[in-house]
Amino acid sequence: MSFLKVDGARLVDSEGKEVVLHGAGLGGWMCMENFISGFPGCEYQIREALEETIGKEKAEFFFDKYLEHFFADPDAEFFRSLGLNCIRIAVTYRSFEDDLNPRVLKPNCFKHLDRAIALCAKHSIYTVIDVHSAPGGQSGGWHADGGHHYGSFWKHKDFQDRLVWLWEQIATRYKGNPWIAGYNLLNEPADPHPEHKGLISIYDRLHDAVRAIDGEHILFLDGNSFATDFTKFPEDAGSRWTNTAYSIHDYAVYGFPNSPEPYEGSDAQKERLVRTYKRKRDWVDKHGLCVWNGEWGPVYARREYDGDATDEINDRRYAVLRDQLEIYEKDRLNWSIWLYKDIGFQGMVHVAPMTPYRQHFANFLARKHRLAVDAWGKDEKDVAHIYEPIENLIKDSVADPSHLKIYPFLWTVKERVSRIARTMLVAEYMVKEWADLFKGMEEAQLEELAKSFAFENCLKRDGLNEILTAHAIRVARIKD
Repeated sequence: MSFLKVDGARLVDSEGKEVVLHGAGLGGWMCMENFISGFPGCEYQIREALEETIGKEKAEFFFDKYLEHFFADPDAEFFRSLGLNCIRIAVTYRSFEDDLNPRVLKPNCFKHLDRAIALCAKHSIYTVIDVHSAPGGQSGGWHADGGHHYGSFWKHKDFQDRLVWLWEQIATRYKGNPWIAGYNLLNEPADPHPEHKGLISIYDRLHDAVRAIDGEHILFLDGNSFATDFTKFPEDAGSRWTNTAYSIHDYAVYGFPNSPEPYEGSDAQKERLVRTYKRKRDWVDKHGLCVWNGEWGPVYARREYDGDATDEINDRRYAVLRDQLEIYEKDRLNWSIWLYKDIGFQGMVHVAPMTPYRQHFANFLARKHRLAVDAWGKDEKDVAHIYEPIENLIKDSVADPSHLKIYPFLWTVKERVSRIARTMLVAEYMVKEWADLFKGMEEAQLEELAKSFAFENCLKRDGLNEILTAHAIRVARIKD
């Protein structure tokens, strides 16, 4: 077994043979996300609320059991059976240190990460460690776990110092492990500086800190503005950052409820897929560097919410998936689809409806869906009319339309209102209600809820998995 490394635009093994990584993100696990496991708001909010509601000991018990059951040996075995060879493990800094006790590792903080990496290695699966949530939040996304719409990480040096410290701890622990393909240093950064100076600076610091400890693992660097923009990256990136690949996130607009039109696979629609993808990787290609698509993939309709339209919607989403893979296949692209497991929206496997967790939270989840309090893949048809007056008020009140463009620029006025007024404000009023649904539970009941996420209690999204497997097999045959 040898370390993978970057060779020009390719990943290769120690003998120089090309290795193409095809895999998925293990999200919602060591970095929990609302749409994945059903809570409102951010992870730190629900952790605090549950501790307040049922006590620290029981809350810690539930979350530990959740981690235990969410990813175990049957998950790794199934994943490898699909012909996939890499899992990107999303982690939050909060798993390793406490904001009130910074730069001190929590007891047993590597327990579940060690376990997942070992299980993947057992089944010949590479892993990529992805810091999905940094101190202060590297963006205004819910997954950055900041609880607000801007990234405080870029405003406070101490937050940045703590991220450097964390990567020193991770590199120290995992140097020498060849089944770890590499380190994804910072998920979806959103540095507001027009020249991306904050991002370039932190990448310099992280590169140097990790390389002082670990010279073998690949570094994966996301582009700015949610892994879409490399245009301000340094011209000497290829020599400045050693053994490094560059991560785009290539979500297709046709794979979501807010698609501008139903996907028919027309020439114009396919051209839009190609154009968007090529734009994201253009800078990397011009510099002859290695591209990794760290996140991509549609979301799917659910019969409890979408009724008779479910199958038709999902057939269209699978068509988007196939057409994206056709593009990727031509480039022999390394990719990690989002997502391995959830409660039924995007995962390759998902918690079955009749499990204790899905049953216990069914009414809450239905109301959360109707109110569109999750930002990811939201369907706002039931509440859009409530927020439109706020959007119009802002537009009508700003004399210069150019002032409506605020970083991140891909957030329109409509999107900013949605993020701030609905997915943060309304969501935080639902946090305590979610926690209250645990009242009176003893450890046995808490474990039954957590065990709902175990592989044996999940359903497989066969349409998605079959498409991914067929692609991986084709690429492997071409290589051989």
